[in-house]
Amino acid sequence: MGRGRQKAKHTKIARELKSYSPTVDYDQLERELTGHSHDDDRYAAWSDYEPEGEQADDYEHQERSAG
Repeated sequence: MGRGRQKAKHTKIARELKSYSPTVDYDQLERELTGHSHDDDRYAAWSDYEPEGEQADDYEHQERSAG
């Protein structure tokens, strides 16, 4: 490809990129970057969860033997 055609192609691409303005969903971006948003409390009920009874003992035993 000659220099003139190559320059014309780069100029065309530069113009397209300059005029390109995507719409940004900032809530979606926040969810991607943080793993949740301020409105997302799906796991809040589980934040203080601790296993009880026999299952708790088994879990602690497995954790100690693995570590």
